[in-house]
Amino acid sequence: MHRREFLLTATAGSAALLAGCATGSSEAKSMKPDTSCYELRIYHIAPGKTEDLFNRFRNHTLKLFTRHGITSIGYWMPIDPADQRLHFLLKYPSREAREVSWKAFGADPDWQAAYKASEANGALVTKAENPFLILTDYSPAIRTGNVSRGGVWEWRCYTTPAGRLPYLDARFRDHTLPLFAKHGMHNYGYWHLMPDQADADVTLDYFLTHASVEAAKKSFDSFRLDPAWTAAREASEKAAGGSLTVPNGVKSLFLKPTDFSPTT
Repeated sequence: MHRREFLLTATAGSAALLAGCATGSSEAKSMKPDTSCYELRIYHIAPGKTEDLFNRFRNHTLKLFTRHGITSIGYWMPIDPADQRLHFLLKYPSREAREVSWKAFGADPDWQAAYKASEANGALVTKAENPFLILTDYSPAIRTGNVSRGGVWEWRCYTTPAGRLPYLDARFRDHTLPLFAKHGMHNYGYWHLMPDQADADVTLDYFLTHASVEAAKKSFDSFRLDPAWTAAREASEKAAGGSLTVPNGVKSLFLKPTDFSPTT
């Protein structure tokens, strides 16, 4: 999905077109770069197995992750009850550390016993996805705890035409993040895929939090009508030579934390 070669490589004239709005948050600018490896795991839950899977996480998996140096950031389910996919975000000091931790976790007798017992009546997961991510240079620092204050989460994924991800990064860095905040949206984290991941050079993933789904819709409506956003979008697309997203290249999914998530 993404890459860390984010600085805009346009001409000085193009860069001038992108300058002008408020820059990204002071938190994002002042924080020490986070070079950790993040892993977004998405489990497609077998029919009727949601509670069994949740119990395995509640009673075994989270504790065993901690034992083996795997940091749980958050666990979420889609708001739509028909969508039975558990999304969770993990963190490691590095990609190499991730491999060491998962090898040890998989070999742990306690995990093997919990796994075997939980799947006595069939597999709990039919499919697993696990892209590896790294924070962008403009992302706020990742936090745990009561981040959404009882609200909802939104996972958004953008796909750009080839060569235009740096322009999208520049627009988010210099304009979009502060405009989101202006219109009541809370920036949680922004990631690219690690370089060896498919589509790393054309994808941006990020999480927002909102008071509710209805509040999110109102915020985006007012954001899109903001003259500052219109100017930033037009300038960035002029500099890039076209749209910064492919057709149908913006995906959105509303999520709610599970009861065992460390980040709510």
